[in-house]
Amino acid sequence: MTVKKSLSPTSAFLLASTASGAGKTTVTLAIIAALRRRGLVVQPFKGGPDFLDTGHQTRIAGRTSRNLDTWMLSHESNRLVLQQAANGADVIVVEGMMGLFDGKNGATETGSSAEIAKVLKLPVVLVVDAGKSARSIAAVLLGFETFDPTLRLAGVILNRVASERHFRMLEAAILSRCSTPILGWLPRSTSISIPERHLGLQTTEEHADPAHAPEAQFEALATLAESHINLDHLLSLQCGVDLTPVPAPTPIIDAPRVRIGVARDTAFTFYYEDNLDLLQEQGAEIVPFSPLQDRTLPVSLDALYLGGGYPELHAPQLSNNTSMLKAIGEFVASGRPVYAECGGMMYLTRSITTKDTRVHKMVDTLPFTVEMTSHLDRFGYVTVELAQNCLLGPAGTAIRGHSFHYSQILDSTDEITAVSKSYKVDYSLSGRQELEGFGLPKTNLLASYIHLHFRANPVIAHHFVSAIRAARAKSLVTA
Repeated sequence: MTVKKSLSPTSAFLLASTASGAGKTTVTLAIIAALRRRGLVVQPFKGGPDFLDTGHQTRIAGRTSRNLDTWMLSHESNRLVLQQAANGADVIVVEGMMGLFDGKNGATETGSSAEIAKVLKLPVVLVVDAGKSARSIAAVLLGFETFDPTLRLAGVILNRVASERHFRMLEAAILSRCSTPILGWLPRSTSISIPERHLGLQTTEEHADPAHAPEAQFEALATLAESHINLDHLLSLQCGVDLTPVPAPTPIIDAPRVRIGVARDTAFTFYYEDNLDLLQEQGAEIVPFSPLQDRTLPVSLDALYLGGGYPELHAPQLSNNTSMLKAIGEFVASGRPVYAECGGMMYLTRSITTKDTRVHKMVDTLPFTVEMTSHLDRFGYVTVELAQNCLLGPAGTAIRGHSFHYSQILDSTDEITAVSKSYKVDYSLSGRQELEGFGLPKTNLLASYIHLHFRANPVIAHHFVSAIRAARAKSLVTA
């Protein structure tokens, strides 16, 4: 291992691509692995609302990856996330989303990797899928160089190159017409590919193939990047934003702490770490548990947070864990607060019908069932306005998030109208508007398909923890 190189100020860059599927996740992980092998502390980030890439980055980097998003979060919030998470890191590696200029719509850069790079003054390294390219690669790169003159490309990395000879051909084409430095290339390699499924890449917990085991994949990624990418050039790139460490706010101490049970296992993995951070800043203790493995809930919980994930892939095991189903059902019925997003909401329904048409019983708290679909349902960024007072705040409170699921509520309109709805949802992509955010009488339940980013409106975390305290105080009075 190379002796750690002292870096000051912190190196930083954003890896973007020409389009989704160009392999920027693989390139990002390879670079992180190689830098870690050098002994450097790498802080990863993911542009956009994605949960899956952050999981892979966290595993390879050994530090929790964070989401940056200029549509869900304000510019100042993005800078705060960057500054706080970068504390103690030698290198900041940001992986963009989709194509470099792709965002909320086709007319502006809103929500794009390009906007993130501008807001955070990050040098951009473009990843290009060169697998089926020859001289035309120069035309592609030239277009990206000239499309937005205010965005300087700091380098290009060619991915899925067939051979050294192929790279030399691509190199000659680029050097003949383009000014962007070529920082290297990666060959096609099954040892570093990550299998995909309906929501994107498989989660980091799922690699059963020995070739994709964490240690084997880390070594393969690091070796390829060290052999083919100019890491020293990457380390010379720097962020234009002041990265002076911003200490995280001290958790409040003038109110009693509360214990929030958070479902975290291979079925429930989709959480914005900032959501958990903000809850802790309000005096919450995060208590992880596994609906798959645990037979009972942790003791003395004041609330539950059931995040998204892949409950449909683990439906038989979730269904067979009847003691946990009963424990969560009783928890909801007790009146203690329960907040569930997407997969967590599906877990609370009567059943999940998987693609093989098998029906798997779930907690049976929400009075409807869910079935898996072959298409995305209600996809995209959303704005939520609270239609009534609920766990997350008073009516009129607004927050942003996103929706991304291959399932739908199956039951009749009558069953769905039997529950209360706390959200007015505005889908940015389709323009669709609807009431959502399901609750039940005599409970403190709030369940929705929407993944909310609490840092889009941090008062949400305050309201949630305050609601938990109020529910606990009420239970002590009536006990």
